[in-house]
Amino acid sequence: MPKEFSRKQRVADMLQVELSMLLHREVEDPRITNVTVTAVDVARNFAHAKVFVTALNDEAQAKKDLMAALKAASGFMRSQLAKRVQMRTTPELRFIYDDSVQRGYTISELIEKAVVLENNEA
Repeated sequence: MPKEFSRKQRVADMLQVELSMLLHREVEDPRITNVTVTAVDVARNFAHAKVFVTALNDEAQAKKDLMAALKAASGFMRSQLAKRVQMRTTPELRFIYDDSVQRGYTISELIEKAVVLENNEA
C-alpha cells in the first residue's frame, strides 16, 4: 500500500507554511507586500527548494522589484528557517513567480464574455 504523502511532500508543505509566515511577519522590505506562497517544490536530497510566489500587483516593474527583493532576502529567510525547522540541512531557496493565478483570472474573464455573447445571440 503506497504512502499517502511522501516525506518530500510533507517537507514542502511545512516549508510553504513557514515561508508564508516569514514573509508576512519577519521580512521588512517594502517591495515585498501582498505576497502569497503558492507552492514549494523540494529537491530529492532536500538541498534546494523552488518557492513559487504570486502577488496582487501584476505590473511588470512590480514583479521585477518583488523578485529582486525575494532574492536579496533569501539568505535571511533560509537562516530563519534553520532556526524554526528541525532539518539536517536547510534547503537553498529559489523564488519563481507563479502567474497561474493571473492566467486563471484571464481565462475566467474570457469564459464569462463567451457566455454573455452566447446568451445575446440566443
